[in-house]
Amino acid sequence: MFTGIVQELMAVKAIEHGPDLSRLALQMGALGHGLQLGASVAVNGTCLTVTQHDDDVTYFDIIKETLETTNLGRLDTSSKVNVERSFKVGDEVGGHVVSGHVSTTAELVGLHDQGNDRVLTFKVEPKWQNYIFHKGYVALDGASLTVSSVDRDNADFSVSLIPETIERTTLGTLGLGDSVNVEIDSQTQAIVDTVERVLAERYENHTGKV
Repeated sequence: MFTGIVQELMAVKAIEHGPDLSRLALQMGALGHGLQLGASVAVNGTCLTVTQHDDDVTYFDIIKETLETTNLGRLDTSSKVNVERSFKVGDEVGGHVVSGHVSTTAELVGLHDQGNDRVLTFKVEPKWQNYIFHKGYVALDGASLTVSSVDRDNADFSVSLIPETIERTTLGTLGLGDSVNVEIDSQTQAIVDTVERVLAERYENHTGKV
């Protein structure tokens, strides 16, 4: 589990893309101290398992499904990624609890500065839009953010970035058309799914439909 507070914006040291598996290498530096084989690390919000750790270089295997459902399949040695190690019981949760299981990707369709904030607008598939609410939580490339506005007609939503987030995460380097990994807040998803199921059951009982 993670907190959605990105610990470091890190350059990709090496990546080898295969047809069904890619191997990613990151030079973790101080952030890698104490890492063991099998440990979990969030890379752009995707929970990856440490498969090798030599000195300060850490390796991860990325399977086909992950490559197809996240933006990790587009990485190359010019890329930078958001990195967060899993939190320990008792650590401060500065963002919100994030599992590292990416729900979908979203395309950046709007970008403008508003005072000290930078407002980013993303488009997602309508089914995921149902779980995104004004002032609710969402994790983008592993960064915990508060949704600043939602437009359900256009199936998009916006977040506002402070200068710290712009400087320390991948979100500050995005251009129009780029995609980010999205993890929907699990509690919000559970509530929405439960309410929809209860309403559907009541409708079926009332109408006699099965």
